[in-house]
Amino acid sequence: MKITILDGNALNPGDLSWDALKAFGSVSVYPRTAPEDVIARIGDSDAILLNKIAITEEVLAACPKLRYIGVQATGYNVIDIEACRRHHVTVTNVPAYSTAGVAQLVFAFICEFACHVQLHSDSVMAGDWTRAPDFCYWKVPLVELEGKTLGIFGYGNIGSRVARIAQAFGMQVQVCTRTPKAEIAHPVDFETLLKTSDFISLHTPLTPQTKGIIGSSSLALMKKTAYLINTARGALVDEVAVRKALDSGSIAGYACDVVEEEPMLPSNPLLGAPNCLITPHIAWAATETRNRLLGVVTENLRAYFSGTPQNVVS
Repeated sequence: MKITILDGNALNPGDLSWDALKAFGSVSVYPRTAPEDVIARIGDSDAILLNKIAITEEVLAACPKLRYIGVQATGYNVIDIEACRRHHVTVTNVPAYSTAGVAQLVFAFICEFACHVQLHSDSVMAGDWTRAPDFCYWKVPLVELEGKTLGIFGYGNIGSRVARIAQAFGMQVQVCTRTPKAEIAHPVDFETLLKTSDFISLHTPLTPQTKGIIGSSSLALMKKTAYLINTARGALVDEVAVRKALDSGSIAGYACDVVEEEPMLPSNPLLGAPNCLITPHIAWAATETRNRLLGVVTENLRAYFSGTPQNVVS
């Protein structure tokens, strides 16, 4: 059995081990694969593992031996699912592995907006405290999270975990979701969420209905003191509209771990924006999170070879 990993550097840049996969056959690992090299590298593979490599009808037609694709992520939009069904290729993914990591980053963003830790640390390191006439100082207004309202758009595994953390901070939580649940104490519609939240965190899937849902009209409904957090999908927001809102001060800040096109383009309008925090899609990157992901990838492969595939999306 031949197993090929096409973009191994994403999940494992060298700090984890692929050894568990060797129980199922020979394993070839490529750190990265350009689109033009995909077919040649898959070759006569029985199974492939990947993160962001596109698998199309053309690729499948050229690789008739391929029977399994293990997506090393939750999202599988890079795979032509209908083509996989036609070619009788099983596709699996890894759901819910990054819940803790994503929720943690959401609150890293929220706490940075509230406390401005980096701003004040930089100020102290520049010697400002040594020259201060008083025992303390602050460079911008600070925010206490207790009593503030967090609006959560989308209430799956991550949205519900964010809500629990917010409650531990003493925040009021309100939720807008397409799938109401009994546990949601304060369900609201989208317009109410925008108008009344002090922080808004996006946790909805990217669909034709949610693409660009945060645009100029949505931003105009938000409080000028409100902050927007996006750790879901970059295309949920109109990045040009967000930049305009930040430049004009119509919202207090924007933080994201995702942008519409990744890696980020030099022309992205968010670069250099005021009151904007951007991280390079790292919410899933903690060692513990990736190790959990690799464990499920391995179990998915084990289940497939034993004839009882799990986490199947095609």
